[in-house]
Amino acid sequence: MEGVDTAVNVQYVVTLDKQSLGSFSTCEGLGCEVVMETREEGGNNDFVWQLPSRLKYPNITLTRPLGPDTAKIASWFAALASGYDRYTGLIEARNGKGTKIASWQLQGVVPVRWKGPSFNPDQPKVLLETLEIAHHGFVAVPTGHN
Repeated sequence: MEGVDTAVNVQYVVTLDKQSLGSFSTCEGLGCEVVMETREEGGNNDFVWQLPSRLKYPNITLTRPLGPDTAKIASWFAALASGYDRYTGLIEARNGKGTKIASWQLQGVVPVRWKGPSFNPDQPKVLLETLEIAHHGFVAVPTGHN
């Protein structure tokens, strides 16, 4: 395929209401599930009705090496002591050159968990932090935009 920009060596840039949280090296949990309810119909032994009921969105987990942007996450969590606000979030997948490949806009974003690095001098490795967020679904983007 000529002219297709693939998502190799990707970074995920995350913003909340246009305030940057920085870039992450992994992003897991982007998705959606239709929850199905089953109904049995009396006298019908051929099948069970499966009816879609609602959409369910898993939490999103973002991971990156520890760096200066860690302070932004710490500030976000510290603000939760006085109550929390839901944000509109944006996750952009960018290639190694910084070109946007895809994006997902999320509504009702709240932080769920932050996990800092494990310090173990016996096993030197890159120090990682993990951010888990919850959301209430994707914001519809007009056709022709991503």
